[in-house]
Amino acid sequence: MRLFGVQKVNIFRSDRSGSFAILTAMVGAVLALSAGFAVNLAQLYNVRAALRNSLDAAVTSTARDITTGVIDEKDAREWVERFLKVNGDPTIMDGERIVLDTLLVDKIAGTLDATAHVDVALYFPLFGADSERRVSAQSASLYSDKKIEVAMMLDVTDSMGGQKIKDLKAAASNAVDALTKNQNKANPRVRIALVPYSDGVNVGSALAKDVVFVEKSGGWDLPPPEDASKSEINSNTGTASDTCATERKTVDLKADFSDDGPDSIRTRKISGKSRDYLAKVNRDDRLNACAKAVLKPLSADADALKKQINDFSVAGYTAGATGVQWTYYMLSEKWAPAIKKAGLGDGPAKADPKEVAKIAILMTDGEFNTAHADVTGNVRSQGTKSRSYAESLCDNMKKDGIEVFTIGFKLTNSDAKGVMKKCASPDTGAFKRYYETSSAEELNDAFMTIARNIEALVLTN
Repeated sequence: MRLFGVQKVNIFRSDRSGSFAILTAMVGAVLALSAGFAVNLAQLYNVRAALRNSLDAAVTSTARDITTGVIDEKDAREWVERFLKVNGDPTIMDGERIVLDTLLVDKIAGTLDATAHVDVALYFPLFGADSERRVSAQSASLYSDKKIEVAMMLDVTDSMGGQKIKDLKAAASNAVDALTKNQNKANPRVRIALVPYSDGVNVGSALAKDVVFVEKSGGWDLPPPEDASKSEINSNTGTASDTCATERKTVDLKADFSDDGPDSIRTRKISGKSRDYLAKVNRDDRLNACAKAVLKPLSADADALKKQINDFSVAGYTAGATGVQWTYYMLSEKWAPAIKKAGLGDGPAKADPKEVAKIAILMTDGEFNTAHADVTGNVRSQGTKSRSYAESLCDNMKKDGIEVFTIGFKLTNSDAKGVMKKCASPDTGAFKRYYETSSAEELNDAFMTIARNIEALVLTN
């Protein structure tokens, strides 16, 4: 009997199949719990991100609509709730389930502050835990009556011919509509300037007569002194065959990167005598082509802006720095007197970041290759100087508080991409400043994204 008992024990010891089954069940349960916990965490993370994004968008959109006069402050809660319900992500979080807990409108600070929550049914309810979890989010945004001035530098060179110029016209016109939508025409917040460019910039007859110095081959390369005699003026001033302008030149005939108005006084020496002259902008006597597309100073007239865009035609090479220079001028308060004198509106407002946001949008489809200032030889083979001049002007714009967005359209040249990247203001958070586009859709998306980001930047700065 004893032997029989020992044998039974040994048999029991040798048979471990039941132990494995138990262990497998225990491990499986732990793994299942871990997997369920991980799935729940991922679910809650996605819901939290979706809720935050929806609330941010709702608050920012409502702040923008208050700012532009689409809605009154008293209707803010209704609009935020409506936005949340319509724009919830149905794959993650049904907008109908979002609850707006609080919405505080601070009229003095000009802020909207909101909190919201959604109750989430967990995919894997765990033992002893609730089957639902509450996810909350908070968001805030500014609203204000800050003015916005946008100058759009648009490429109308020969390479933009055919479908490209059609794509640009459509994208730029859509941006005008987006930026000026719903604003009070009697007191507009947003004004837009157009700066089409090729070998130079066609500034139009009204502005050209007082601000452009037409060079004469063999004559002075700077405007005549204010005390110049009639014979001196005639001997050293060319006859205007168009209304285009190139770079402004310094006393030593280098490129001038300042935004000084054309009524600024400069001093030069002629025959050893110091003589004052006005800081007009040159029309270099070597200018090869003048595009018909005309510059338009800041305007809130969307129809007039779009008509001017629709009338664009192409001609010439790419003097990108000249385009940047005139974009700078169209945002500088120093040019307001000249623009008013020409009967082209009030010109740029005084630079005050609390009162006005100044934005430059620079667009090109190719390499900057043309420059005139400090150039000997072929002015159309000056890629290095044109890029360097553009970057210096962009640096000055950014130092003056101008936000610079840049768009490359079907760029293949690394130098062309490089100058646009360097000119753009640094990216901050979700706000991108440099865009590379390769199709009409991407070009339009870039302009529309910038238009949205401009308003968002104004509301957050």
